[in-house]
Amino acid sequence: MAEDRSSLSGSRSYEELSEYWDTHSLADHWDETSPAEFELDVKSSALYFPVDRLLADKLRAVAASHGVSTETLLNLWLQERVADEARKAG
Repeated sequence: MAEDRSSLSGSRSYEELSEYWDTHSLADHWDETSPAEFELDVKSSALYFPVDRLLADKLRAVAASHGVSTETLLNLWLQERVADEARKAG
């Protein structure tokens, strides 16, 4: 654990901490807690697009034959195609 022991349970290991919270409620310690403030950036770096099932099956097979994941192959192919289109337009 990051510190010598947990502040609420007095536990000295993750196992002790787990055992403690299996039999106790945070309601028992509510007056010992303090508010926490933090920010989350929930923007995903992945976007999802529907792909025809038969086309997806073929893509999986080609990716497997190249020894890469379907996502890797699809991203490589899309990068190539977008680069080609950008060259034509530029």
